Amino acid sequence: MSRRRNRRKKLPEQPVELSITGLSHEGEGIAQLDGKVHFVSGGLPGESVVAHYTEVKNSYAKCVVSEVLSSSPERVVPPCEYAEICGGCSLQHWGTEYQIQHKQQVLAEQFEHFGGIAPERWLSPLTAMSEGYRRKARLGVRYVDNKGGALVGFREKRSNFICVIDKCKVLHPVFGERIEALKQLVNDLSCSNKIAQFEVAMGDDIAAIIVRHLVPLTESDIQRIKEFAQETGIHMYSQAKGPDTIFRLWPEAANKADERLEYSLPEQGVRYQFHPTDFTQVNTNINRQMMEQAMSLLDPQSNERILDLFCGLGNFTLPIAKKAKTVVGVEGSDAMVKRGYENAKLNGIDNVTFYAADLTGDYSDQDWVHQGFDKILIDPPRSGAIDVIEHFPKLGASRVVYVSCNPATLARDSGALIAQGYRLVAAGVMDMFPHTAHVESMALFEK
Repeated sequence: MSRRRNRRKKLPEQPVELSITGLSHEGEGIAQLDGKVHFVSGGLPGESVVAHYTEVKNSYAKCVVSEVLSSSPERVVPPCEYAEICGGCSLQHWGTEYQIQHKQQVLAEQFEHFGGIAPERWLSPLTAMSEGYRRKARLGVRYVDNKGGALVGFREKRSNFICVIDKCKVLHPVFGERIEALKQLVNDLSCSNKIAQFEVAMGDDIAAIIVRHLVPLTESDIQRIKEFAQETGIHMYSQAKGPDTIFRLWPEAANKADERLEYSLPEQGVRYQFHPTDFTQVNTNINRQMMEQAMSLLDPQSNERILDLFCGLGNFTLPIAKKAKTVVGVEGSDAMVKRGYENAKLNGIDNVTFYAADLTGDYSDQDWVHQGFDKILIDPPRSGAIDVIEHFPKLGASRVVYVSCNPATLARDSGALIAQGYRLVAAGVMDMFPHTAHVESMALFEK
């Protein structure tokens, strides 16, 4: 019996000349050729470019710019020399003002697409420094003999290969300026070809790196990692298998509770302790601005009960609790609930209760669902919160602040809220990830 082979269509070898007329939501240029849409990585509207094909389908094609024949005034020289090959960023050839304008346009188009929605007013975009901002990341590691040993960094664009770099402009300098030192650390280990990744995390003052290794570390390996830690002041962790195998090599911790970093929200008068693997916002400056804006929109009062959904370790919960009568934080992870209570105790806050619940499932039997709330803050994952919003009528809140990391699901969920009698009062974007197409945003709804 013969089998049909799934043969990949051969790519045209000849480059093509394209006129860029628009932009996709992912920041790719859009061009038309022979009746087919071409998505052009590295192209900007108004430009004429020469591009080569990377993918061809029946209804569209993907290309990469190899030469700019006529340049857009929005094009800039990328701040990073590796911008064209490194997959960590996609928009470094855009000016930062143009990046934020595009993100605002994406949000507006998504609102329009999902039922012709528009906010009554637009919030000013939240922006901060565009370099050295990233405090959390996973860096790939691979040992390649013919490239001089270890490689450390993000993947190449359109490839699984680790990009060959010696520094990173968007990582916090504690990490970004130490790419060469991390390569040397890997080269010095007996298991150089069995190091899979470095997970990096930064608090306000202390940095941490988790070394993911596929074979046990030898005593000499452990000693070398400790020496690196002592030389740099970076807390170094070992991870042999799953998350439960992570432990700190230096400085040695008496117990897991000591393995913490810390960040603060000075304007709110709160601080947080977190494990390097906990979810925290990658951009400290934007997180602080985001918190001020959320508190202004939510406007918690001393007589109000407020619900914080997808609360994590209490990033929003604790500042709200300092102004409200009672706050309930709900999160899917038991570990994050525990962390929320730890941080409430750290800040002397006792008017908050945390619950663990799968907010995509049936949680109608939990006590907090029937307590009634004046206001709700919600900060869901990229998939949005359509399942949760269905329950909002029984919760009774007159105001909702929605913090989003995906404008498409925010727009979809906005339609559901409007159908329940809320109106979209305000919305705006936050540049949490400069030089990328990620769009973070915030919206205010009122009954």
